[in-house]
Amino acid sequence: MTAMPNETTAVLLDHHPLWLDAVSSVLERIGVAVVGKATTSEEALALVDVHQPDIVITDSAVPTSGMAGVGWLKNARERAPNVKAIVLSAADDSELVRAAFDAGADAFVAKTVRPEDLASAIRQTFEHSIILPPAATAAGGSAFDDAPGKPLLTRRELEILRLAARGHSNAELARMLWVTEQTVKFHLSNVYRKLGVANRTEAARWAQIHGMLDEAEPTPATGAA
Repeated sequence: MTAMPNETTAVLLDHHPLWLDAVSSVLERIGVAVVGKATTSEEALALVDVHQPDIVITDSAVPTSGMAGVGWLKNARERAPNVKAIVLSAADDSELVRAAFDAGADAFVAKTVRPEDLASAIRQTFEHSIILPPAATAAGGSAFDDAPGKPLLTRRELEILRLAARGHSNAELARMLWVTEQTVKFHLSNVYRKLGVANRTEAARWAQIHGMLDEAEPTPATGAA
């Protein structure tokens, strides 16, 4: 598999070939060239050595030799320091999420998300659309000022944060935004991580302090999945 000059490239790791093909299809639709697919971490590391990809996408449950879970990502980053790492998982418990980020993941995505949500997560690892400074907007600055090093939220994450802060459940958010509850959970987990909070209550408090609760709510969708 050969990439064009300046094309974003990816190496994929999953012990299920069907998932490799499915993820490859998502990447192709957003202009990312898959330069290697592997079913073991050893094969994936060899591909990283050869291709120096921009992205590695791995299943959290791939068996490894001498490396616990996604621990192989640390080796991948040593071999390709600028690589972005995305972990896909059939489970989303807090310990697994923490282990993924400790290993160097840039994003953690549940395998139950829709293809467009995976595509969004991939784009977000390269293009952060909104930067939220920690200082309250009452000081005169905009909540969208460019403030390098501050928490980064996408527009969708910001929208979900505002609605969650108003007390809407995940099911209500899913109906209002025409997405699945799993997608809502995915975005909320990213919000908590980026803001350095542990739950909805802390996130809501953050949103209140920073003047982020004054946007109008979307109209609840009817008949949404």
